[in-house]
Amino acid sequence: MQTSKLEKTVESVVEKLQKLKVNDHLVSELQWCLGSYRNDNNPSGLLEKGNIALVLLKQVKEKNSRSVSKKLIEDLEKAVILA
Repeated sequence: MQTSKLEKTVESVVEKLQKLKVNDHLVSELQWCLGSYRNDNNPSGLLEKGNIALVLLKQVKEKNSRSVSKKLIEDLEKAVILA
């Protein structure tokens, strides 16, 4: 996956988590990892926290299927698996 796609996907995840007001700590960690990634181009932190966000988004979607789009989950899966 292209790095710009990884960045954009994680940015979308951050926005969604903020909108849902779910796990502010994870949001701040993802934002920190984004900044770190932009400085050193090492995606390990983004991938690790992206996997945690993926699990969280799937849980939120199970409770309310309309709260998280299928596309966002698929894009995040592709980003953390293929990066």
